[in-house]
Amino acid sequence: RKLLINGECLPFPGQPAQFDHNFKGPVKNRGCTDIICCILFLLVIIGYIAVGVLAWIYGDPRDILYARNSTGWFCGVGPNKDRPNLLYFDILKCATSVNVMASVLNGFQCPTTQVCVKECPSDFWAVKIQSYLPGEKPANVFNPNYCVPSLNLNNSNLVSYKWCLKESILVTLLGWRREQPTFGLVIAMLVSLLFLLLLRFTAPVMVWVLIIGVLAAGAYGIWHCAWEYINYKQNSATITTIGFTTNFQSYLEVQETWLAFLIILCIVEGILLLTLIFLRTRILIAIALIQESSKAISYMMSTLLYPVVTFVLLVVCVAYWGATALYLATSGSPTYKVVALNSTMNDCSSIDGTKNCDPLNFTSSDYPNCPSASCIFINYNSTDTFRKNLQYLHIYNVVAFLWCVNFVIALGQCTLAGAFASYYWAFEKPSDIPMFPLFGGFIRSLRYHLGSLAFGALILTLVQIMRLILEYIDQKTRGSQNSCVRFILCCLKCCLWCLEKFIKFINRNAYIMIAIYGKNFCVSAKNAFQLLMRNVIRVVVLDKVTDLLLFFGKLMVVGGVGVLSFFFFSGRIKLPGSSFRSENLNYYWMPIITVALGSYLIAHGFFSVYNMCVDTLFLCFLEDLERNDGSAERPYFMSKGLMKILNKSNKIQKKQKAKD
Repeated sequence: RKLLINGECLPFPGQPAQFDHNFKGPVKNRGCTDIICCILFLLVIIGYIAVGVLAWIYGDPRDILYARNSTGWFCGVGPNKDRPNLLYFDILKCATSVNVMASVLNGFQCPTTQVCVKECPSDFWAVKIQSYLPGEKPANVFNPNYCVPSLNLNNSNLVSYKWCLKESILVTLLGWRREQPTFGLVIAMLVSLLFLLLLRFTAPVMVWVLIIGVLAAGAYGIWHCAWEYINYKQNSATITTIGFTTNFQSYLEVQETWLAFLIILCIVEGILLLTLIFLRTRILIAIALIQESSKAISYMMSTLLYPVVTFVLLVVCVAYWGATALYLATSGSPTYKVVALNSTMNDCSSIDGTKNCDPLNFTSSDYPNCPSASCIFINYNSTDTFRKNLQYLHIYNVVAFLWCVNFVIALGQCTLAGAFASYYWAFEKPSDIPMFPLFGGFIRSLRYHLGSLAFGALILTLVQIMRLILEYIDQKTRGSQNSCVRFILCCLKCCLWCLEKFIKFINRNAYIMIAIYGKNFCVSAKNAFQLLMRNVIRVVVLDKVTDLLLFFGKLMVVGGVGVLSFFFFSGRIKLPGSSFRSENLNYYWMPIITVALGSYLIAHGFFSVYNMCVDTLFLCFLEDLERNDGSAERPYFMSKGLMKILNKSNKIQKKQKAKD
């Protein structure tokens, strides 16, 4: 079946959007969608809270945050509040006992006396330093909780390097020695905002400059290959003179190699030129939509702040998942067993490490024939019901976490789509734009479409779980895999990666249709997919042009801020009135990397809003072409620039001009 819409023959099946004189943008009269999935999601959230409560009741994160001494007390808290460091009397036993007592310890607990100390010793009076590394000097404290000797030849350099890193991070996060705020991240935010707003005026120039640059690079490559080919041809350098060799540099010194490069570049350059000629109109449409997106953002600046909401919600999800995993990992009562610290003594042969003990009431006098007997921590009790099902709780924690994260992202996309759709379907801009469009989109998403967003997030979560399972299988069987198995696993990973990307693409456009029409997820996904397939060439062109511009924008923001921070931290430039000196930082690359990473995250947050705006306006534009024809009864809602590119106009505008 073929459809004829606005003079274009569309071979893809699917009913085009029908005209509705009551349609004024995101519909207001809508109902709740995907209620079953909504109920399921709420039940999972309630179960997730219950898992967190159980983990908090049974868990004790002090087992990870603090070290235990031989009697079971924690270092740094309680009676050992002033003794935060743990000292091993003979740390060599921690290494030599792994294989000998692994079956007994079941967790590699070090079989030596361990005590909480206020400060780690600077000289090793318990075990001479020669036992660790002959000829070395005593090492100072390297770990803040464990007294572990350092094997570094120059200990002063090690400590200095450690504190240089700490100082650099503190300077970056807290300000340059409390004298200047972190201007790098603020500059990144301002540059990102300025770049998005300037796209309204500079998008055509930037796109054509990038396109011409690619063509010019290809033309130079053709010239260079031709020059090399002629040069080696005159010298009679052919591939027969070198034969087969593993030195690939030799192949660059024969004429056949450069002839092959020349032919390939000519073909690629020809394809690019033909593509540019035949798709010039669609490139102009993509540029106009990018400009319109920048204009929409300028009318709704609050949309640029919404990534902060998404970021906060994601931080809450990650923090809850991490805390729950920590409490689950430390849940259960600790098990202590009697172990002979010196297993080579004949009198200790009766101690096999199977007898339980209480470290608070244990005395070595109970074992007069074995003076090295000690009560040490082995593992956590796994006989109770909670510990038996602990692995399932860990799985539940991961699944619920992924679902919540995907739901938060879906909520942000649907909210922004509702706001930008309100802009497009306003006939007179900005007077017809509703009040607080971002808040309205957020309320509609939560009130009516919680189930649809959860449904789309669940589909994506299932694919991600399959990827995790496949990665787990690969890690567990890597040592016994042959080439065939590795090839199959690699293909499966690639397929699941592509499937995840496709699901994200479908979900993104489905959320846009949900925000506009208020239908359930499946119907919205089907309508969005068919609409995009009826305009597949426009989709590809817009996607690539937008990706190119946003990549260039991120490169400009991160590169510019990174270079600026380099000149500042290296002391090449100074802020007015600043007493900051680069000599105070021995390792200034750390704050530079931190600022560059923060700049990327800020730019990504801004550009994600812009990308969502482009996608929303594009779907609205395609719907506008199918719904309306430019007549007085069915006028277009698109901008005048888009109508000019498509050689279309509204008759109501012509009548107004004639009247004027």
